[in-house]
Amino acid sequence: GHWSFPKGHVETGEDHHSTARRELLEETGIEEIRIIPSWTERTEYSYSRKGSVNRKQVYWYLAITDEFQVKLSHEHTNFLWLDLESAIDQLTFEQEKIVLSNARKALEKSRID
Repeated sequence: GHWSFPKGHVETGEDHHSTARRELLEETGIEEIRIIPSWTERTEYSYSRKGSVNRKQVYWYLAITDEFQVKLSHEHTNFLWLDLESAIDQLTFEQEKIVLSNARKALEKSRID
């Protein structure tokens, strides 16, 4: 297995924020979030599946919630609540470590809490 963030595909009629909210709800059961509008990051990567190369774009957001009770979807086996440094260390994919490091820098700069 690997450690990563909740994410998924945009469905017809959704904007990126709606997708983020829906995926978070589907994967964790967390419904009430406030997306912090001052920070967004977009990453791209490619992967091979069944002989074809697929390109993906991922939009990353920071959000605040008071809900801490997680109800994992059937797609997941575990979750962790971690401080930023521990989360960076725990993540499997280097690109996500960079994204979280960038988010940490933005939080430190703006003093969002």
